[in-house]
Amino acid sequence: MGFYTELFARPRPKEQVRYRAALALLNAMNSADRADIGIKPADFPRIAREMSTRQA
Repeated sequence: MGFYTELFARPRPKEQVRYRAALALLNAMNSADRADIGIKPADFPRIAREMSTRQA
């Protein structure tokens, strides 16, 4: 069954992979690090979206 799921699954856009990585990075920061750069957890989705759309 897993074979068919992999076979017919739509490929993920690269932005989604980068978004998830950026969100994980933001969640891994402790509160002191977040306070240093002045972001709040409510801003995480917006910041992660901006980070994922930037070209490397």
